[in-house]
Amino acid sequence: MKKKLRSTDWFGKDDKMGFVHRSWLRNQGYPDDYFRGRPVIGICNTWSELTPCNAHLRDFAEVVKKGVLEAGGFPLEFPVSSLGETIMRPSTMLFRNLASMDTEEAIRANPLDGIVLLTGCDKTTPSTLMGACSVDLPTIVVPGGPMLNGRFKGECLGSGSFNWMVKEKMLVENYTPEDILEAEIGVARSAGHCMTMGTASSMACMVEALGLTLPGAAAIPAVDSRKKLMAQLSGRRIVEMVKEDLKLSRILVREAFENAIMVNAAVGGSTNFIIHLLAIAGRIGVNLKLDEFDHIGSKIPLLLNLKPSGKYLMEDFFYAGGLPVIIKELHQYLYNEVITVNGKMIGENNTKAACYNTDVIASIDKPLQENAGIAVLRGNLCEEGSIIKPSAASKELMKHRGPAVVFETMEDYHARIDEPDLHIDENSVIVLKNVGPVGYPGMPEVGNVDLPEKLLRKGVKDMIRISDGRMSGTAAGTVILHVSPESAVGGTLALVKNGDIIELDVEKRKLHLDISEEELQKRKAEWTPPEPVASRGYVKIYIDHVQQAHLGADFDNLRGGSGADVTRDLH
Repeated sequence: MKKKLRSTDWFGKDDKMGFVHRSWLRNQGYPDDYFRGRPVIGICNTWSELTPCNAHLRDFAEVVKKGVLEAGGFPLEFPVSSLGETIMRPSTMLFRNLASMDTEEAIRANPLDGIVLLTGCDKTTPSTLMGACSVDLPTIVVPGGPMLNGRFKGECLGSGSFNWMVKEKMLVENYTPEDILEAEIGVARSAGHCMTMGTASSMACMVEALGLTLPGAAAIPAVDSRKKLMAQLSGRRIVEMVKEDLKLSRILVREAFENAIMVNAAVGGSTNFIIHLLAIAGRIGVNLKLDEFDHIGSKIPLLLNLKPSGKYLMEDFFYAGGLPVIIKELHQYLYNEVITVNGKMIGENNTKAACYNTDVIASIDKPLQENAGIAVLRGNLCEEGSIIKPSAASKELMKHRGPAVVFETMEDYHARIDEPDLHIDENSVIVLKNVGPVGYPGMPEVGNVDLPEKLLRKGVKDMIRISDGRMSGTAAGTVILHVSPESAVGGTLALVKNGDIIELDVEKRKLHLDISEEELQKRKAEWTPPEPVASRGYVKIYIDHVQQAHLGADFDNLRGGSGADVTRDLH
């Protein structure tokens, strides 16, 4: 028996409401057969001129529509909040949950049978996917694709990664203002998102590893004609997914999440992957824990030689064979029988993948690094956990004891970090407080703060930095992130004082504040919480409902889903 389309409740009735729903849409010239049995496909577009990485998605929507029409569907494009990582203040992470709510309610409230998510910039992928998971309709993701390699004085330049070196380049390598301007013009020279393995690229790899894109979609550059081909084929495929009732909940099983963790380790993916995958799992009902990112991913070898953990960029990754090669190399580790959006198993999809450049993609027998992935640290400084990305850290700092240099806020850091008389050297541990989900609010990407000018001039390249904030996937360094509980809610990080000795031992997964338990309890008793940063509006809602980093920083009242049913009509 053919399954009744969800959109039939809007368009298939010959009563007053059927008349209302159809007649107003007809003002756009749709013929009668569009309303009679065609699957209605919602194209969820995160296009915005305020989101540079997604500015080409308006054109992509037309390509997807072509595919939907060819397969007998009825495409209807709709906008949702678009989060421009390079533009929005104080952090797009503050608005990820808002965009997910926008996506969820837009899907549920409208006559849609299947969904195409057009994504690109960092938070546009997890936010739309979180929202879609809470409705659970057939859904396919079309990643917008990375930019072409940046160019500067004849060399490749990574958008994002160069940002974190500007201070050092000007102070140490004597870059002139003209040099910086030339780099600024050449670093982002085409449509698309950052072409390093930053968060945007990590999210594209994540959705392909989860089985939510057609095979090979993640690495295709935004301006490559094959990206438009993939978009058109995705438009065709979503119509078939509706007919097969291939919902997100059938694809996003626990094994798919474990596959994504392993793939993220192998590509040297962003630490932001953790906080987004935890939130997605919470929406679809998979009980994923922070420690599993370590247990599952930390024994996976690094196979991709890509900035910031290597030297190449996403364009090179695509020419070398793309993510299918990584998935094929990981065959012995992955759950290969997990179904994907094309109806086939993930192992089956990637059996014919071929590597065309072994300097970009290493083999499982000769990896770039053993035991990559993310390390989850525990100790009295992070009772609910913290994380570090070993592939982007300095080996000599992976075991270290040093005195804390404490900055209470981001403003405090900016005011004092370059003071000549600041008591800090390369053995010190920079501690940055109040940049967590509640404290900032929104948990910005400030964990990899610049080193002091006087140490940069001495040639110091890295120091241990600890915070309850995040770090851009484009950045590198021995940076400990996502300290939970955060300082603003009374976590131990709030109690650290200048000169306290902090011990890091990544091999033992230890992060310890070396003070007595009595002193720790005394400081807790004396601690007073900071004043809330907002008293109204969305930011107040965020502060009141956001969960801690180890839970994915989703809202406590958004975990799970409400499904696709809407029982009440508008008249």
